[in-house]
Amino acid sequence: MQSPQHEPVGAPIARLAFRPFFLLASLFSVLAMVVWFAFWHGDILLRPHGGLMWWHQHEMIFGFGAAVAVGFLLTAAQNWTGQPSPRGAPLLGLAGVWLAARLLIAFPMGLPPLLLVAIDLAFLPLAALALGRMLVAARHWRNLIFVPILLLLAVANLAMHLGVLRGQLLPIREGGYLGVLLIATLMVLLGGRVIPFFTSRKLGHPKPADWPMLERLSLWSIYAVVLLQLAVLLEVELPRGLHGWVMLVAAAANAVRLARWGGLRTLQEPLLWGLHLSYAFIVVGLVMWALAMTGVFRVELALHALAIGGIASMMLAMMARVSLGHTGREIRTLPGIGVGLVLMFIGALLRSPILAMFPQITHWTYNLSILFWCIAFLIFLFHYTVPLLTTRADGKDG
Repeated sequence: MQSPQHEPVGAPIARLAFRPFFLLASLFSVLAMVVWFAFWHGDILLRPHGGLMWWHQHEMIFGFGAAVAVGFLLTAAQNWTGQPSPRGAPLLGLAGVWLAARLLIAFPMGLPPLLLVAIDLAFLPLAALALGRMLVAARHWRNLIFVPILLLLAVANLAMHLGVLRGQLLPIREGGYLGVLLIATLMVLLGGRVIPFFTSRKLGHPKPADWPMLERLSLWSIYAVVLLQLAVLLEVELPRGLHGWVMLVAAAANAVRLARWGGLRTLQEPLLWGLHLSYAFIVVGLVMWALAMTGVFRVELALHALAIGGIASMMLAMMARVSLGHTGREIRTLPGIGVGLVLMFIGALLRSPILAMFPQITHWTYNLSILFWCIAFLIFLFHYTVPLLTTRADGKDG
């Protein structure tokens, strides 16, 4: 194992998982949104496996979302454990599996559907195996929770594929819901660690004292939401209203958790307020989802509040910070990143609460939310493509 004090041999893109996955996921999300924008305007740019409606749902969860999550977890695990994260050929191979799945699902070329499914399903278990080996080798049991989350995400992916192969709507819909809730759970876990730490470090204020009961309630309630969604996917009969009430408990606990982190003191720092506001959108998304279960509006609106305002916006803010720190650069908000975050949050509002109140403006809300997403991630790519592809500014490993 090479010393972390010296620049390793090999292409920089293959030195730590955040490099290929943050870059590929961001670029892919823009391209996928362009295709979705064209489809919304009646232009068919792709004839993907599963059809364009399925493709959009599936690829934003298991293409974009899963790639960012894996990039972050495999990078963070090296810091947690001191064990070397996959790099070189193994890392490029893992990225290659992800990329092959994206290409083959978009352009099936008459290949057997089971082959496409097998390639796509391989990515998350392989990532879970790599992560699990690092954690077990270091006996880092606290973080082992991320392994079953990745494996459950693979189950959600399988459900969406089975729905296509069998022509069944329920596994497609409920598998997609499970995928979003699992990635939201990752954001709750990771956000709960990094948001108060980054905030206290930047502002020079001590972290709030631990409140173990609140921490347990915040995490176990979101785990319960996921397990109940898994039960729905498996067609297990649940008591009426149980799922919605558990979502409200999770929302309330995480709202109190967020309030203790001092978000109002971060208004001058976009990389911080972006994290706080995205966590708030997780709370909003859970509340909206619980209300949607009573028939007030469509679950799809709550899902987009969670997916755009909570998950994607937090990923953008975290990628912007991690990509500076792990490439040996000063951690600061680069020009336009704050604008990109604002656009993401406006897009989330347009696509969820505003659309719920004014359904007659669907055309404009769809168009603007797609455009705002593309602008935000193009800003990220403008600033970060070169750092992600080149050696660290300080000459160290990674």
